[in-house]
Amino acid sequence: MNKLLKPQINQGEYVFVLIDEIDKINQDDILCSFKENGKYSLIVKKEYADKHNLSYDFIAAWISLGLNSSLDSVGLTYKFSRALAEQKISCNVIAGYNHDHIFVKYNNKEKAFKILNELKL
Repeated sequence: MNKLLKPQINQGEYVFVLIDEIDKINQDDILCSFKENGKYSLIVKKEYADKHNLSYDFIAAWISLGLNSSLDSVGLTYKFSRALAEQKISCNVIAGYNHDHIFVKYNNKEKAFKILNELKL
């Protein structure tokens, strides 16, 4: 039997920002953080970045996959990223404990959702 990804579009526009210090930001305003090279890459709502004059280049839609995935599963990211790439849609993937989350260019969210919704594993 084929499994479905069960994608869901989360409301809002999201941006990736790079900051030096994370201490001054309320944790509730951070969707995701990753420390690299002594700085912090954050995903925050666009409105938050605009309000606090944080620089960004990419406005994204956040699509969560409802399929319960394992951190050691093999090939899942390849399948959906390839399906998106074939339609010229870039994606940035964050693996949560139970689910994968995909960030695509905001203007591509409906097209990406359709592709993900029709993809069978």
